[in-house]
Amino acid sequence: MKVVVTGAAGLLGWHTSARLHARNCAERFKGGEASLELTPLSRAEFADPRVLRMAVEGADAVLHFAGVNRGSDTEVSEGNPRIAEALATACREIGVQPHIVYANSTHAAGDTLYGRSKRRAGEVLADCTARFTDFVLPHIFGEGARPDYNNVTATFIDRVIAGSRPDVTPGAQVQLLHAGEAAELAIAAVLQGQLGRIEPAGRPTPVADLLDRISAFHEAYSHNLFPDLSDPFDLALFNSYRAALYPAGFPRALKLHTDPRGTLFEASRSSGGGGQTFLSWTHPGVTRGNHFHLRKVERFLVLEGEAVIRIRRVLDDRLWEYRVTGEEPSPVDMPTLHTHSIENTGDRPLLTLFWTQEIFDPAAPDTYADPVLGT
Repeated sequence: MKVVVTGAAGLLGWHTSARLHARNCAERFKGGEASLELTPLSRAEFADPRVLRMAVEGADAVLHFAGVNRGSDTEVSEGNPRIAEALATACREIGVQPHIVYANSTHAAGDTLYGRSKRRAGEVLADCTARFTDFVLPHIFGEGARPDYNNVTATFIDRVIAGSRPDVTPGAQVQLLHAGEAAELAIAAVLQGQLGRIEPAGRPTPVADLLDRISAFHEAYSHNLFPDLSDPFDLALFNSYRAALYPAGFPRALKLHTDPRGTLFEASRSSGGGGQTFLSWTHPGVTRGNHFHLRKVERFLVLEGEAVIRIRRVLDDRLWEYRVTGEEPSPVDMPTLHTHSIENTGDRPLLTLFWTQEIFDPAAPDTYADPVLGT
């Protein structure tokens, strides 16, 4: 199945692309062939009709997330219909009618420039195919969201990490939906052939409470304490916060308690469930990992030996490297939607402690094989 994701570099586009990629990774790990052909499109590529025609040729589905939500009045008013017209024109010229899932907004029901723009774009797309899904979304948050860009969650996270506290409008409330959950719903609409209107409910959250929750995460995590992550919403919000700490926030030095008997330190603390801890010996030159997670919090802590930990954003070439040693125990926590590995770079066995907040479930491992350094 060929799936085109427009706005693939944006928040929802990247989360959706990563989850489509994860499905392919899981199928290949089991010895099968990847069943999904992912074609990502950035908003800039809509300026080239030839690129658009090539992208939609043979497409079974288009997840249309590209759009304009800020700019001058003219840019906001005309941007979304213009992008939709370009996509519709490409489909007609190639002669395809893919299933289009259109990321609409709750604002489309209102009489604002942005609302009218989104509503008109939806009408254009509905007219060009017999299979159309109007996917009406509340406020989306998640790993990779841009602060100061119509995303209050990302802006709060940025400010809290910087050590400031933004002003909050008393009584304000947002409906929050994690980008990963929205992505899974969009993918399900394609795979299950869901047409018509889909309007997932966000979690009603007072803005002041959102800021307090993020601040509490930051305070606890700064003291090597993982908060209670039993609520999936808290887990998604905490993972969004953690993602903003990379790359400069790691490795993190631990407090060492040394006396004549030796040295003692805490590997991790959790105010929720204990999760799962395991240790491994790794021979010199050997690499472990080369996988990513969609929800799991995972800590790598070298206790003996020398290693390099590599982290790469899924479907991206950006690579971070952290050199760690058991002489100075400093954990590196793996961000979700980033493939990662650890290589023994020393001349003796490497002893590493691994911790995750959930017990491993073979039926739902949330582990997707993906080489950090390529195939």
